Amino acid sequence: IRMLFYPWSRFAKYMQCILIGLPVWYAVGILMTFSPELAKDLGVPVAISAGSAIMWGYIGLALGDVASGLLSQYFKSRRYVVLGFLLLTAFLSVAYNFAEGASETVFYALCTGLGFGVGYWAVFVTIAAEQFGTNLRSTVTTSVPNFVRGGVVPITLGFQALTPSFGLRDSALIVGAIVIFIALSALHFLPETYGKDLDYIEQ
Repeated sequence: IRMLFYPWSRFAKYMQCILIGLPVWYAVGILMTFSPELAKDLGVPVAISAGSAIMWGYIGLALGDVASGLLSQYFKSRRYVVLGFLLLTAFLSVAYNFAEGASETVFYALCTGLGFGVGYWAVFVTIAAEQFGTNLRSTVTTSVPNFVRGGVVPITLGFQALTPSFGLRDSALIVGAIVIFIALSALHFLPETYGKDLDYIEQ
């Protein structure tokens, strides 16, 4: 565990691996979980079910996982594929939050699209695994996804803190912009790992 925190460059890389996964739980923990409230705020004419939104989101996420994995092999790059999926997530987050008066079908289609956009989970875990030597790889690969899941707590608290002042939609947009910017910044500093020789030990 101590080796994850020293030297600074290793700890920074570990944190960057965590930060690129945060938009996954922004989409699931905010846009899908609070979909009934957000849909009502947007004037969607029918009642939206959080359960259905999450279901369609996870269908999209499963498809995105397959697509991102195949694309990373095709383009021989992990970083560029994650970049593409993050930009797609940003675009669909804006579309979702401006879907005023959308039909039930369109709203759930946006949830599916958002799920697809954050469906880089498998590639994100692969990136984390490939950043570190054999003696740390298992610890990193199991702990990074759990820290990302834990990220839903500050994301949700931030959203709820902003809502009284900015309203539901604007709060969702602000939180989304912050989370996606952080993820893009973290991705920028992470080295490409496709084809990397993994037979080494961290000193």
